[in-house]
Amino acid sequence: MAKAKYAKTNAIRLLEQQKIHFDVMEYETGDGQVDGVSVAEKIGQPVARVFKTLVAKASAQRLFVFLIPVAEELDLKAAAKVVGEKKIEMLAVKDLLSHTGYVRGGCSPVGMKKLYPTVIDVSAQEQGSIIVSAGKIGMQIHVQIEDLKNITKAQLASITTTHE
Repeated sequence: MAKAKYAKTNAIRLLEQQKIHFDVMEYETGDGQVDGVSVAEKIGQPVARVFKTLVAKASAQRLFVFLIPVAEELDLKAAAKVVGEKKIEMLAVKDLLSHTGYVRGGCSPVGMKKLYPTVIDVSAQEQGSIIVSAGKIGMQIHVQIEDLKNITKAQLASITTTHE
């Protein structure tokens, strides 16, 4: 890999340390358009390949990480069932940094403060590789699904709401 010209985030450091191949994609944030669909357009990638990282908690304060396509919504019931909980809810944005080390819009599934149970939506398999936050607003990483699964110890499951 050529010498990097981008800021090193925890996610990037961890991927390099594990010798996992990835590509960094940076995008302009000055227009304030940092939602996932806008990010996909800015980096010229299909929306189905760009995934957002969501953090949810169970009543016992256990945290879980879910990766879903940016245009989809997390099915809280399905997600709770997959992780063996009766009910989960989204973690408050104000609690995100203290638990993960990342801010909203720059939350990477790689390199969080702790390795939380992680679930990637099954639609990722159709892509082969997906794009997730690199741990900083304005920066994404493109990584193979198997590598991402291994480094986050993730499982694949159907966790999005179906729009029929």
